[in-house]
Amino acid sequence: MCEKIAAGILGTGSYVPEKVLTNFDLEKMVDTSDEWITTRTGIKERRIADPSQATSDLATEAAKKALEDAKVDPSEIDMIIVATVTPDMNFPSTACIVQANLGAANAAAFDISVGCSGFIYGVAIAQQFVETGMYNKILVIGAETLSKIINWKDRNTCVLFGDGAGAVVVGRVESGYGILSSYLGADGTGGKHLYMPAGGSRMPASEETVKKNLHTIFMEGQEVFKFAVKVMDSATIEALNRCGLKPEDIDMLIPHQANTRIIEAARKRLKLSNDKVYINLDKYGNTSAASVAIALDEAYRKGLIKKGDVILTVAFGAGLTWASSVIRWSK
Repeated sequence: MCEKIAAGILGTGSYVPEKVLTNFDLEKMVDTSDEWITTRTGIKERRIADPSQATSDLATEAAKKALEDAKVDPSEIDMIIVATVTPDMNFPSTACIVQANLGAANAAAFDISVGCSGFIYGVAIAQQFVETGMYNKILVIGAETLSKIINWKDRNTCVLFGDGAGAVVVGRVESGYGILSSYLGADGTGGKHLYMPAGGSRMPASEETVKKNLHTIFMEGQEVFKFAVKVMDSATIEALNRCGLKPEDIDMLIPHQANTRIIEAARKRLKLSNDKVYINLDKYGNTSAASVAIALDEAYRKGLIKKGDVILTVAFGAGLTWASSVIRWSK
């Protein structure tokens, strides 16, 4: 009987732009304060892409680091998946642009648009291709330049988001390690709570859409907050149940970096100590699909994750969507 192929993470990488935008900078731009932002979100600063930088540029830099960490040549990559809501353009896909940048000539390439849940969705997709034996090495990237679609006069959204990219190489790992379970979900009836109205076929770009700032993020914060608190808990438990583990088995929780109050609520319900939850949103804000990927890379490079540790990733995002996974670290 053939042994089941195990899919896991072979390497990680991340990249954030150099420019830092602090809460004090925002005080000069909109009616807000460092105290207000910090108390309600936990965010102190965020990174902003240079006007010349597109999402593919950030994604490429993160991908290079992940390939280097995995000791994998671009020619060995069978597929590139980019999770983003801020693609360079509608087509070609940002993944195809990254493929060209890397010289990964043997890779299939496509984007997925799942909001902040995108990276975990992408890893789950990669898992299936590896476990079935169809492909050996897949590059999964979460990358965003949210600063390009923010209304900088809207104090309810402009304080929340930042730019960045994170990447992993998914491939075969030894039995008993790797991705133990994945759980993906969506509730399309909640799409009205977090969206960008214009720029698609429903509302093509026009002089009116530009004047009304309809090419920027619209969010009903309270509705998204209520959804997030609920789904972070249920998605976490479901992923653990699917692989026969319990909250006490978690060595490191890497949640979507959106709001410290949401993360703290999840930590308390799971009865995890502070050192078992990785948080970096104070430095980067909400980087959407890049969020979990950047946090995973940082936690690993800081030595907070070691071989055999049980890592749980969980996120929620536009759609509304959610995703979670349990990984037994193999590096």
